[in-house]
Parts: sequence; C-alpha cells; structure tokens
Amino acid sequence: MATKQPSILVTKSDGTIVPFSVEKIRRSLKRSGAANETIEHIINELYKRLYPNISTRTIYKTAYDILKKSSRQVAGRYKLKRAIFELGPSGFPFEQYIAELFRQAGYSAITNRVMTGHCVTHEVDIYAVKDKKFCVIECKYHQLQGTHCDVKIPLYIQSRFKDIEWHMKETNDSQHQEYQGWLITNTRITPDATQYAACMGLNMLSWDYPADRGLKDVVDKTGLYPITCLSTLSRHEKYMLLEKGIVLCRSLTEKPDHLSGIGITGPRYFTVLTEAQHLCEHIVKMEWV
Repeated sequence: MATKQPSILVTKSDGTIVPFSVEKIRRSLKRSGAANETIEHIINELYKRLYPNISTRTIYKTAYDILKKSSRQVAGRYKLKRAIFELGPSGFPFEQYIAELFRQAGYSAITNRVMTGHCVTHEVDIYAVKDKKFCVIECKYHQLQGTHCDVKIPLYIQSRFKDIEWHMKETNDSQHQEYQGWLITNTRITPDATQYAACMGLNMLSWDYPADRGLKDVVDKTGLYPITCLSTLSRHEKYMLLEKGIVLCRSLTEKPDHLSGIGITGPRYFTVLTEAQHLCEHIVKMEWV
C-alpha cells in the first residue's frame, strides 16, 4: 500500500484550488477495472510528480499514460470522461451517442426532430419513444471542463417541453401516456438548476447526476463506450468515424468494415478491433431510463 503522504493543493478545471484526493484517484482507477497492484503503482508515481497547484488535467494524463502501458482496455474505461468531451466540437456526436443509450434501453430515438408545440414549432435534439412513454430530450454539450449548466438551462428547456406536451395532449389520446422532458449534459449541473428541475419534474442526466445513476454509471454498467475511448485511434480517425455517425465501440465490433472504410488496414486493423472488443465485452441491457 502507498505510504501516507503530505497534503498538497491542486487546481481543478474551473480554476478552484482543492486538496489532492488520493481516494478519488483510487476509486476512479478501481471503477475502470485496474488491478490493486497497478493502482498503488500509479498512486506512488503520482506522488513523485506532484507539485503545488498542479492541474487535475496533468494528474489525470499522468495516471492515464501509466495505466495505458499496463492495459489499454482499462485505460479506455478510465478515459471515459475525457472521451465524452471529445464528442465534439459541434456537439452533434454527443446527441447521437445519447440517442444510442436510449436505444439500448429499448426506445426508438430520432435526432434533430422538428416538433409542433401549442404556440410555436421546436427543433428537438432527441425524440425517444417506448410503449406509451414519450421523451423530449435536449442535450447540452460543453467542450470545456469546469462548465456547468445553471438554472437558466432547465428553465428554457422546461418551457419548450411544456409547449410541445400541450400540443401532444391536444392531438393524442393522452390516457395512460407519459410525457417526459429531459436535460442531458456531459458536465455538471448547479444546485439551483437541480432544485428547479426536481420541483418541476424535469428529468436530468449529467456526468454524476442522479447519484449512482449518472452518465458515468450508465456507461460503465451498459458497456456502451464511445469510440473516443480508443487509445489505438488517432484524433483524426475518431473524427472521420464520428462524421460517418459511428459513435459506439460496439459499432466497430459489429461491423469492422467501418475501420477499413477510413483506411485502417493490416496489423492496426486488428489492434484497434481488439481494443474495441475488450471494451465491449461486458455490454448488458440496462433499464436505466
């Protein structure tokens, strides 16, 4: 086990200064599937490289680089948060990814759907339907870590949803039907935004909300990792796949021709495919929504 070390302050992505939390590092490595021996080795190496006000980004990169030498698939799971941030820059790949999560849960899901409200029409990021449950979903993708969704976001989304819901109830037999509004973001949500959404019945999913069922938990439990987790792909290759609407590692395992379609052949073809297969080996159907 790592010996007790003196506390040191680190700088988060939003600029705040906090004490370095070795337990947070240990938990995230353990959740990724790293062996205990590997975890303690990484922690000991981190302590050797820490200095006052080091950025959490640097800490993460150091841990990731060490972990990648031990196991690429474990490193891919550890990279999940960064990988979600790479579903940009437009944010549309993030919407496609969220639509896939809904499909995994048994929904039909359409992106960029124009829907009629009682007052005006709206372009909705995702419209998902399962049985008699209708979900109107707005995705808020941020490229920069430290960005939060404040209360203005759910206020805006709730007003749009209620206009659409009003029209749907006017035109459909609403008996036994359920209408849900959703805000889904790749970052975090402020406390007042959470309080407002809970009060108004607006569903929300963020990196760590709801507790133990946030985006990170859903992905880890379903095994539906984005292609941006793959360390064997270059940034440009990931971009080419995203441009083709390929957002899941599972899509590569089901149709490996996606790789040859962007020029990946020979030994690299099998290297990338093997990493994708390892990340997908624990896919389960989870009723997360």
